[in-house]
Amino acid sequence: MVPELKRMDTEDWAAGLARFLQANASVEALRVDSEHRKVEVATLGPVDLEALQVSLAETIRLIESNTQASAAVGVSIETEQSGDIRLQKSTCLTAPKLWHWRELSWPDAIEDQAETGEEWRVLGLLAGGCAVLGISGFMLSSLEAAPAWLSVMFYIGAMIAGGWDAFEDAKDGLQKGELDIHFLMLAVAVGAALIGAWAEGALLLFLFSFSGALEHFALYRTRREINSLFDAAPKSATIRDAAGGEREVPVSAVNVGDVVVVKPGAQFAVDAEVIKGKSAADESNLTGEAIPVPKFIGDSVYSGTINLWGAVDARVLRPVGESSLQKVIRLIREAQHLKAPSQRFTDKFGTRYTVGILGLTTVMFFVWWLVFGIAPFSNNEAGFSAFYRAMTLLVVASPCALVLSIPSAILAAIAWGARHGILFRGGAAIEKLAEVDLVALDKTGTLTTGEMEVDSVESFPPGREREAAELAYSLEAHGSHPIGRAIKKYAKAQGLEPRAIDNFQAMSGKGVQGREGQTLCVLGRRELLEDGPLGEWIKDVPEPAPEFSENWILKDDLIARILLKDQIRTESQPILEKLKAMGVRTVMLTGDRRGAAESVGRAIGIEEVRSGLTPEGKVAAILEYSKSGYKVAMVGDGVNDAPSLAAAYVSVGMGARGSDAALEQSEVVLMKDRIENYLAATDLSHRARSIIRQNLAIALGTVVLMVTAAIFGWIPLSVGVFAHEGSTVVVCLNSLRLLFAKPWTHASMP
Repeated sequence: MVPELKRMDTEDWAAGLARFLQANASVEALRVDSEHRKVEVATLGPVDLEALQVSLAETIRLIESNTQASAAVGVSIETEQSGDIRLQKSTCLTAPKLWHWRELSWPDAIEDQAETGEEWRVLGLLAGGCAVLGISGFMLSSLEAAPAWLSVMFYIGAMIAGGWDAFEDAKDGLQKGELDIHFLMLAVAVGAALIGAWAEGALLLFLFSFSGALEHFALYRTRREINSLFDAAPKSATIRDAAGGEREVPVSAVNVGDVVVVKPGAQFAVDAEVIKGKSAADESNLTGEAIPVPKFIGDSVYSGTINLWGAVDARVLRPVGESSLQKVIRLIREAQHLKAPSQRFTDKFGTRYTVGILGLTTVMFFVWWLVFGIAPFSNNEAGFSAFYRAMTLLVVASPCALVLSIPSAILAAIAWGARHGILFRGGAAIEKLAEVDLVALDKTGTLTTGEMEVDSVESFPPGREREAAELAYSLEAHGSHPIGRAIKKYAKAQGLEPRAIDNFQAMSGKGVQGREGQTLCVLGRRELLEDGPLGEWIKDVPEPAPEFSENWILKDDLIARILLKDQIRTESQPILEKLKAMGVRTVMLTGDRRGAAESVGRAIGIEEVRSGLTPEGKVAAILEYSKSGYKVAMVGDGVNDAPSLAAAYVSVGMGARGSDAALEQSEVVLMKDRIENYLAATDLSHRARSIIRQNLAIALGTVVLMVTAAIFGWIPLSVGVFAHEGSTVVVCLNSLRLLFAKPWTHASMP
């Protein structure tokens, strides 16, 4: 059970809830009743309560695990003597009069119980007890010497064991004014008992509790796959103090700028940059890729990954609550609660369906009795009674399998993807990815390795190469683009010192600029020279070979360029061929010059290349394809491609281990840096959609067939029970198949 606020550190709660308030723009204020475990939010307009509920649950989890970030600014906090907390954003005096207060549900321990596996075990024991008592009752009823009341007592015991969990759930629903499937099953069991069909009633509740145990087992297996990632979160870290000594501290006590010491075999507790030593890291828990990743000075390491063989010192880059592993965990937790469009439809359909079936059953009872003259409560040689038929109809028409058909498959797909480095932001992304018929891909980091290397530095006139490299290093000091990373790596290897650059500014899609003192310094593409006073001069400077990229440095009388080389992912070619065979069109959208872009396009066999595009140009291209009827998936690095990711039908972030933007902007995040993972995600999407369709066919087909048979009185209640519960079990097991699918590899291609 979640502890009450007053048992926790009030300052920690206030800080964590302040972060929740600042992170949700639609919320103006927050009230927390610690004694009654209530949370109320104040809003000024319409709000997505489902999203707020998910955000609140994640906030409370982070607070309790002591991994939340520091308190938010711009939020006033009041703590009352009772321990209650009130927080509100800075606002005018009249705004609170317009607030609308809404209560959110406090996250309970139901999901945690399912995750530990306790619930399915309890249900299994109850189902087993029901079976033993029911079989005993049946055997006693067949013995002439045994009194009739004795077998009835065993049947009653069986029905109590089999219906205990259904009774608990139905009681909760009735308190909320809801009639759910548990109420229907209990009603049928009681009805069967009233007409003397004790064996059928006990059989119904046995199969219902047994299928419930299997459902929860499937949920437990799915959540266990997800929790394997959560369990990887480090609990402590070793930091080096100012005197050079080492001490172990809780991971929540590690601050940005601290130096952590990581021995061979230990986990990297936080996201950091290696400043001493060299090693390799096992990043399989983040990416699904078991191949060790080399780590040298200047390389980034990620929380939860394992240091394989060398001792390293690393400087912390971000708070533990904002680390790569925590962001992934947060994304997966949110994805479990965000429903797919078809799932939201079946939720609404299921509620109305249940009420409709109750009405239909009541009407059919009177039709059989009053219109067709069938005995109301007594079975006879002519057939089953009207009440018996009504109970059979109620069982076979109940929507158990229908309600489970979509969420069970979606959750299993999310779990499989998380285990193999594919993160979906909810069920909608899984459904939409299977509909894509055009894939737009960024070049750098997607169709190429993205880890560029500086080949050479040229100055005009020669002799000022070092100065040019230092300026480029200084301008890219805060950048995360592959070109910036390559320049920084080159500068550190050459022992270059950064210069003091002020007024740093990014020029959308063209480069960066800043000032050294009063002098303007610019680092960017050739177009910057072609469009300026150096336009005539640059015409005489030949472009580099297609495999090279160039960046120009300008400052006063200094003109220089840096030549960089990126490795083409030749292994992408069979992936693109596979997509083409599936009827999916492939397009490259890149800001690089035409020669370099077409060279990569020819090497990997992409269908269309669009080069020299600004971020706005990429958005325009995607909108153009969308207007032509394509459903476009944009695959990019999630930073410079954020606008085009937002414009696409499905946004896919590549290599997002350290990219905040990829996690925030993308509906699908591929944690490995290889394009084949897009095909794996697409394959998973198609398999999930196929299983959803199979589940719906099984659920609805069983209902139609059995309802028809029940209306004509062709089947006894026992057959209806087997059909109903059997379809529910089949749906759950069918969805569970997604967990055991083999990862996609080149070998799996036809």
